[in-house]
This record gives sequence, structure tokens and C-alpha cells, in this order.
Amino acid sequence: MNIRAINPEVYQAEGPVVWATKDNIEFLKARALENPRGRARLCAHPNSEDSLHEMLVALRSDTIIRPHLHPNNVESVHMIEGLMTVVHFNEDGSLNEAVAMGDLQSGRAIYYRMTRPLYHAWLPETEVMVCQEVTRGPFNRANTVLAAWAPAEGPDGKLKEYLTSLRAKVLKNP
Repeated sequence: MNIRAINPEVYQAEGPVVWATKDNIEFLKARALENPRGRARLCAHPNSEDSLHEMLVALRSDTIIRPHLHPNNVESVHMIEGLMTVVHFNEDGSLNEAVAMGDLQSGRAIYYRMTRPLYHAWLPETEVMVCQEVTRGPFNRANTVLAAWAPAEGPDGKLKEYLTSLRAKVLKNP
């Protein structure tokens, strides 16, 4: 299997059969650690137009992802390595639920499936966490609705402050 870089955060697996090994996971973790935004993903689906998107995702613990939702879409996550908490929000930005996730040895949820659009954010808790994310395609950035009540990502650091505050509320050891 060949892997082609799309950009410093996105890598594409190529070939009619895609598989992943420990080396692929280590590659993704290394890319997330060196990436300024602390993330890397390996797309197993052949292209952004595919009807099913399956990705291996590595996130560094300080990565910043603004709360968002995907209208008319389903999302599932299967943890491979590390820990994270998935936070679901109500429409007004108040906390709805937090799902502590981890690999099999963690004793936490290893899998979740969100069947209706909810505002959500991922809070990585280990230096780097790795999961498999599955969602419906084709990819269209316009199908992601950013939460108006959460600060925008930018150099002012307000989103990072918001997520640090959220971590303190949700995580036992933020």
C-alpha cells in the first residue's frame, strides 16, 4: 500500500485494498506531533467524492478543534490508542454529555456512533491519540456548521482559552 501526502495534515492511502499496520499508526502520530495544528489523518477512502469516508486520525493533546456539527450526517469513532473525551453540546452551547473514550486497556468506551447532528468537540487527553473515524461522503466543507457560541480559531487564542476552560469542566485531570 502506498501513502501519498495531500497536505501536512492529510495523507491518502492508495490501492484497491487498504490496510493499516503499527508502522502506519506511528507515522500518523509522528506527523501529528510535528504538525503546527497537532493533527494528521490517513484517508482509506479513494477520494473526497466517495460515499463512505473512513479515516485513521491522530490528534496531539493540545490540538484545537472548534465545536461543530454535521447536518444530515452520521459519525462513528473507534479508538485505537490513547485517550480522549467527546463532548456533546446543546444548541445554546451548554454541555449535553461527555463520553470518555480510550483503547481496550483503558476501561473506557472504545466506540461511539452519533446518529443525529449534535455540536461536538474532541478533547485529546494523551500526548497523541489515534482513532478510526467513519462518516458519510462526499466531503464538502460547507457541510460543517461551526458553533456560533464558540470562539473562532485564530491568533487571538480565544478558542484555546475556551477549550482549556472546557477541559477543566469536563476532564478530571485537564
